[in-house]
Amino acid sequence: MNGNLIDVALGRRPGDLAIVNARLLNVYTGEILDDQSVCTRGERIACVGADIGHAIGDGTTVIDAGGATLIPGLIDGHAHAAALSTAGEFLKYAARGGTTTIVTETMEVYPVAGIAGVLDFLASLKDQPIKFFATAPAMVSTSRAATGIDPADLETLLARDDIVGLGESYWQAVLQNQDGFLPIYARTLAHRKSLEGHSAGARGNKLQAYAACGISSCHEPIKADEVLERLRLGIYVMIREGSIRRDLAGIASIRDRIVDTRRLILTTDGLSPADLMEMGYMEYLVQKAIDCGFDPVTAVQMATLNVAEHFGLDDRIGGIAPGKTADMVLIPDPQTITAICVVSNGRIIFRDGNLEVLPRKHTFAAESLNSIRLPKAFEPSDFCLPFHGNGDTATVRVIEMVTDLVTREVQLDLPVTGGEIETDRAKDLLKIAAIDRTNVPGKCFNGLIKGFGMQSGAMACSAAWDTSCVIVVGTDETDMALCVNRIREMRGGAVVCDGGQVAAELPLPVFGLISELPLETLVARLKTIQQAAADLGVSFPDPLLTLITLTGAAIPFLRICEEGLVNFKDGRTTDLWVG
Repeated sequence: MNGNLIDVALGRRPGDLAIVNARLLNVYTGEILDDQSVCTRGERIACVGADIGHAIGDGTTVIDAGGATLIPGLIDGHAHAAALSTAGEFLKYAARGGTTTIVTETMEVYPVAGIAGVLDFLASLKDQPIKFFATAPAMVSTSRAATGIDPADLETLLARDDIVGLGESYWQAVLQNQDGFLPIYARTLAHRKSLEGHSAGARGNKLQAYAACGISSCHEPIKADEVLERLRLGIYVMIREGSIRRDLAGIASIRDRIVDTRRLILTTDGLSPADLMEMGYMEYLVQKAIDCGFDPVTAVQMATLNVAEHFGLDDRIGGIAPGKTADMVLIPDPQTITAICVVSNGRIIFRDGNLEVLPRKHTFAAESLNSIRLPKAFEPSDFCLPFHGNGDTATVRVIEMVTDLVTREVQLDLPVTGGEIETDRAKDLLKIAAIDRTNVPGKCFNGLIKGFGMQSGAMACSAAWDTSCVIVVGTDETDMALCVNRIREMRGGAVVCDGGQVAAELPLPVFGLISELPLETLVARLKTIQQAAADLGVSFPDPLLTLITLTGAAIPFLRICEEGLVNFKDGRTTDLWVG
């Protein structure tokens, strides 16, 4: 291949594709150069400059940019591609805007499908119009059964060229369980791969201790001062602008500090199908950065070269130069990040409003479609809260919603009737259960939640964060059982039930996490889930997201898993009962 590139650069043979008469945004020097052209051979760039006529022959496809601006292909450095849609459906929209590389977590797949599932998931990302890289799962979890990755599985993944590091590991858990996480950190660093961080709330000596582990990035800062503290420690800061949080506007004042921006990165941290269809992908982030006052060159660097350098991929991607992969986006001007033409791996994949290279549909293994292993149907009685103590009241720990994502622990004295705890929908006190579907299928922990807003019915989902759980919240045990049993029948999904009837459902048969529906249909079905939950009284902006994060090990403070309640302040797993 290099010989072919040399021959094209020297004019001995023609290139395959040439983009001529462009303004080139050079991310290496920070310049915007007029009257530039680029010629490719195969997947790579052969030559760049003002005069490349010698590299163009009769068989060369020539695109006249007519003075439009040429930028490198955009990179999302922290994505969650194993959520809701398949890669093929996601790319029908994502590939249109100029994104040519995605780095995704695999943490969702590993606890429910193991190494075989992760390998199947990685196979679904191969041979697509754009490139995917991934991180191995660090597996910080509220569930001890799902915590950590088997050393042999880690070695299998780290040996792969498409694995660029160890995925995000939440700082509290790492500092609380150093013996569990430092060995896998050491193995990752021995492979010369990165340790992706998650340091929400860490500051001072706690942040220093976390950084001392070798953490290379963090996507959690929400203020400019938090960004600066991490930059000063040599940490790449990924500015998040996605569906879970939108932090770019709040962080944008960092541009006024006299600091180097080359360790700033733009990322989505996951994008919902609806947001993807409505707003676009990385092109939206770069445009918003410009609109927030970042210089266009800086904004483009934050979604190209900076990301590539962080992951050690800048020998291949991140800029437009000889020898690099031919990932390029033609846009009207440096201020307008709207793709006219997208070249990925040397192929034109999008031009004049049309996707010219369609994504590949992957056929998942039978095991990947059979991850809901509940041994039997659930009964309403499975969600009872029997009290084995004395007296007519009991003191219990309750998950209280503070926001749509953040929770805290409250302790309440509740009445006991017929040997069971009574809930009170008038006081917004509901039942919640987490049910293991993989490690000890059917193992269930029942608890209480306050502030969810549900006035009747129940809601459940098999895509519970950081665990292998089905999560269900409800006012009625019969509806809770119906939700869980319907998920079992569908082999994964999200369900809302009321009055003994299914009000809305979404099948998620791939790992119990992913739908194979067309993206447009998926968005419509998600809206019916949201509306059905709203009809039951849930007023959160994304009720499904609120539900599935209740098992997550990343958001404070009190969470639930099949083993009990977990308080992040001390990392301990506790029971429902106090005393």
